[in-house]
Amino acid sequence: MRKAILSFLMCCSLLVHGQGKMNDSAIFVPLIQFSYAGQLPGGDLSARFGYNSNLALNFTVKTKTNWIYSVDFAYIFGNQIRESMLDSITTKVDHHVIDINGELADVRFYERGFSSTVWVGKLIPVFHSNPNSGLIINLGAGFMEHHIKIEDIANRSPQLAGNLKKGYDKLTNGPSVSEYIGYMFLSNNRYINFNVGFDFMQGFTQDRRDWDYQLMKKDDKQRVDMLSGIRVGWILPLYKRVLKDRYYY
Repeated sequence: MRKAILSFLMCCSLLVHGQGKMNDSAIFVPLIQFSYAGQLPGGDLSARFGYNSNLALNFTVKTKTNWIYSVDFAYIFGNQIRESMLDSITTKVDHHVIDINGELADVRFYERGFSSTVWVGKLIPVFHSNPNSGLIINLGAGFMEHHIKIEDIANRSPQLAGNLKKGYDKLTNGPSVSEYIGYMFLSNNRYINFNVGFDFMQGFTQDRRDWDYQLMKKDDKQRVDMLSGIRVGWILPLYKRVLKDRYYY
């Protein structure tokens, strides 16, 4: 594994230092992007979660005509839970779960989820930097999923043992559409490459559990789950290696 990682890094280094001048013309270049977004929920999602974090890995191809094609996978996580889901198994006054020893259980809740999106967009050079940097407008379609992770710290609550958690975790997913507007910078010296912009997602989702213990029935509600935030990313361009000199013997 160590040899494979070192080989990958060496190849990336060769690719990054090999191509002609960035400020000459728009070029074809594949890009690997790592990004973070702080997001706020909207629509039905705002009744369930608060602020969340989003980490994404993206593979992009930028063409010579500055069209952008990409696919990404994003991991969604947070700890601000607004929706009640254990009322049927908690005390009425202070809403605590009682464990098998008759003590107050330490039960914690987390937001977890993911999304995967296919994007198409356009880069518009601005600010006279170079033809490969500028305003990006992207549209995407994909899939989103989220649920409430329930963690019984001491693992002494039979009400939450095994598959019983599935009756409370609100597993929800469905198709989604996304929009992104921002700025991408690919430097002439190849060392500073980033993007920053505004990220928007709308998911048309539904609860996927057969039974909701809080509602005491299956949740058939058609949801519109929204996320929006600011995304900042680091870009690794995979430039084609070009030999600058030729030697004859």
